[in-house]
Amino acid sequence: TIPKTLNPQWREQFDFHLYEEQGGYVEITVWDKDAGKKDDFMGRCTIDLSLLSKEHTHKLDLPLEEGEGVLVILVTLTASAAVSISDLSVNMLDDPHERHQITQRYSLWRSLHNLKDVGVVQVKVIRAEGLMAADVTGKSDPFCVVELSNDRLQTHTVYKNLNPEWNKVFTFNVKDIHSVLEVTVYDEDRDRSADFLGKVAIPLLNIQNGERKAYVLKSKELTGPTKGVIFLEIDVIFNAVKAGLRTLTPVEQKYIEEEPKVSKQ
Repeated sequence: TIPKTLNPQWREQFDFHLYEEQGGYVEITVWDKDAGKKDDFMGRCTIDLSLLSKEHTHKLDLPLEEGEGVLVILVTLTASAAVSISDLSVNMLDDPHERHQITQRYSLWRSLHNLKDVGVVQVKVIRAEGLMAADVTGKSDPFCVVELSNDRLQTHTVYKNLNPEWNKVFTFNVKDIHSVLEVTVYDEDRDRSADFLGKVAIPLLNIQNGERKAYVLKSKELTGPTKGVIFLEIDVIFNAVKAGLRTLTPVEQKYIEEEPKVSKQ
């Protein structure tokens, strides 16, 4: 719920598993939250998935029926279930059998199979150290957001801690080997938008597979260091032929843009 506004920005991502090839309908309703009494209905809209092309992010401006205003949403229909989150103890690339299968999937002899499936990247977000204190208590409530193109996943929040341990594994499909992996640490604020604590940007082509590395957190513009380091271990497995062909096609537009936030610091 976003209080006291007629132009809310939710920036929430939901993943649904579709079992119907033909598509189906997604219905979205908007409500006004009323404390102590019944919530007011503000409108609905319906998306016919069969009208949308696959493997492409569609930006839709949908007028609310039975209400006023427009809902702006992004919809991507993709055949891959490779965007996932798991704990450090259960991750696919540490299992030799699974790793072999994935390596086979992106081997050169399968270069012409599913051209859009260029590769896979696995990011282990282990921990951070020496973060900035964003709260008046001298602590922060840090969580970490990992983004690759229009895919965005986040860890849980570790409360009142400047040296949080997340131990999460994120898996993304690679659509473009020239894309840059962005890892951002925020301080959760219950009543307001999260405060920025630092970020790193790592081009996929610069990654040394399986190397656990401490990255110094930088400012929003990546111009200089902020406080703290983050420990990541990243693996990229990709098919060079598909990556080369994909380089010749236009890059997917990045839709999720952050609005500038003023940190109380």
